[in-house]
Amino acid sequence: MVEVHRSAVRRLGGRPRAVLLDTPYAFQENAADISARACGYFARSVGLEVQVGGDVATADWVFSGPGSPTYALDRWTASGTAADLRSRVRTRHGVTVLASAAACTAGVVTVPVYEIYKVGADPHWREGLDLLSALDLQVVVIPHYDNAEGGTHDTRFCYLGERRLARMEADLPDGTAVLGIDEHTAAIIDLSTDQVRIAGRGSVTIRRPGTRLQLPAGTTLTMPELRHLTSGHTTLPPPPPPPPESPPRVTLAELTQAHESRFAAALEDNDTATATQAILALESDLVAWSADTEEDSGGVAQSRDTLRHLITQLGKHAESAHHLTTLTEALVNLRATLRQDGRYDLADTLRTTLLTIGIHIDDTPTGPRWTRR
Repeated sequence: MVEVHRSAVRRLGGRPRAVLLDTPYAFQENAADISARACGYFARSVGLEVQVGGDVATADWVFSGPGSPTYALDRWTASGTAADLRSRVRTRHGVTVLASAAACTAGVVTVPVYEIYKVGADPHWREGLDLLSALDLQVVVIPHYDNAEGGTHDTRFCYLGERRLARMEADLPDGTAVLGIDEHTAAIIDLSTDQVRIAGRGSVTIRRPGTRLQLPAGTTLTMPELRHLTSGHTTLPPPPPPPPESPPRVTLAELTQAHESRFAAALEDNDTATATQAILALESDLVAWSADTEEDSGGVAQSRDTLRHLITQLGKHAESAHHLTTLTEALVNLRATLRQDGRYDLADTLRTTLLTIGIHIDDTPTGPRWTRR
């Protein structure tokens, strides 16, 4: 989601005042470590200096993410942060980014994930922040909509599964739709243009009793169109054109193997320029991959080992090329001596032999010159 964050920050311009709300995970023993890693991620990959905590009402950019939705709700309501978050949306101020647990709180009601999935409480809703009612959207937001961590049991719909969500849907306030957001996916609402864009790897699903409508990544629609879709109309606006098919995601291991093969072929042809370009391309891919916190750090480490190996090989090749140059110079000088002595047969034989290994000699008025082809 790096580019999603970058595009939101770019629109703010200058040096925006950025606040990270750590409330959803503040009860965890490793809360400080989570905050440090989050701040490091935004600084390194997004180019945004983030402060943990601060004035939510006036900040240019506010982010909150994983943890417990109900823990965050209770503390935001008691501290006045809930009112500040609602005010940001109502006045269309700055950028507000809610992910995972924080996204759960944005609707009319909230999924109490920990209580239901971890503790075993009966399926129920908690009152939500209802940030989106200011945009005339009566929805409940369910992130991790396509979660598949359960393997043998259903953990879709933010770990509720179909059985529990279907039971809970009957208790939703009249006219409320479910807005399900897949993992690695964002629903971006532009408050300045009243447009909605779906970005990332998955889809956003609008779910009402008996109907399911998927909006794949690449979909763009207006806020009136989104309200139309979430309000239960049986006649839907014409669907947006399908996005172009994305090419299969290339892994870092596959990229590394391609650069390594290109490097080996270049050295075989004594093409040090292309070999160097292969090394630089691998280094560039490593930097890009390292910016994605979801990627396997072990794969990055293996590719770094390959990068070091290629640099070593290039150094060894350069050393052997130096020795070859020294030997070639000696043989070219020997041929010149043979020609001066009138031993043209041996001089021609030496020239032919050098030609078989790619050394070409041109006799010029200023003396012989050789090139390797």
